[in-house]
Amino acid sequence: MTQYLLSVVEPTGDGTLPPDLDRIMADVGEVDRQMREAGVWVFAGGLHAPKTATVVRVADGEVLTTDGPYAEGKEHLGGFTIIEAPDLDVALRWGTELARATRLPIEVRPFQGGE
Repeated sequence: MTQYLLSVVEPTGDGTLPPDLDRIMADVGEVDRQMREAGVWVFAGGLHAPKTATVVRVADGEVLTTDGPYAEGKEHLGGFTIIEAPDLDVALRWGTELARATRLPIEVRPFQGGE
């Protein structure tokens, strides 16, 4: 089985929550439950806003840290789910279910070194 990263692509905005957030979270919880029952779910998590990020770099042996995201953009990684699936088609089906639940784009990518 290959592991896949299902990335939730969230719009960067003013932090205003969608009015139907409770429904969205219930739908996401249902997809997570279905993934667990199907035996594909490995791990999932939501992330705080990009402004909470710290970037760590090493240059000439010195550690440099910078507050904020690595790259500014109109979209950012809002959360993710890792699944194990036999092939890309199955991973894409789960990505579709997650996109329906979150109402957001989902990027599906295999991890290197998978079968």
